[in-house]
Amino acid sequence: MTGTLNKVMLIGHTGDDVKMHYFEGGGAIGRFPLATNEVYTNKSSGQRVENTEWHNIVVRNKAAEICEKYLKKGDKVYVEGRLKSRKWTDDKGIERYSVEIQCTDFTFLTPKSETSGNAAQNTASAKPVSNPKNDTFANQNSGNEEEDDLPF
Repeated sequence: MTGTLNKVMLIGHTGDDVKMHYFEGGGAIGRFPLATNEVYTNKSSGQRVENTEWHNIVVRNKAAEICEKYLKKGDKVYVEGRLKSRKWTDDKGIERYSVEIQCTDFTFLTPKSETSGNAAQNTASAKPVSNPKNDTFANQNSGNEEEDDLPF
């Protein structure tokens, strides 16, 4: 096999609101922590064990703005992306490392009724993909449903 694959798929709960950083050229980056849980029963003690793993999620540009607007702390979200390692030197001169998930696609999983804002259960992608089948379906039903102001 000549190719390689760097792909991550997570479903978890946000640990905080999205923190945005804007750049001079108009670009933006959003960052938020995502918690995933593993639950199992210890065979020797019979006790239920729950482990939480925290992931650093990075979203860029328009997708970051959508996440900032609709994702709140505690919301359930599906995130797809790739692993990216970063190395930097802190103020004390110590080299630090971190691993982030560079998000390329996400889906909000928290139902509209459970969120504090107007967030809906929707999908957004860092690179928009058109699905002709869904576009046709949306056009057929556009007269029956009220207009929504969501950007996706």
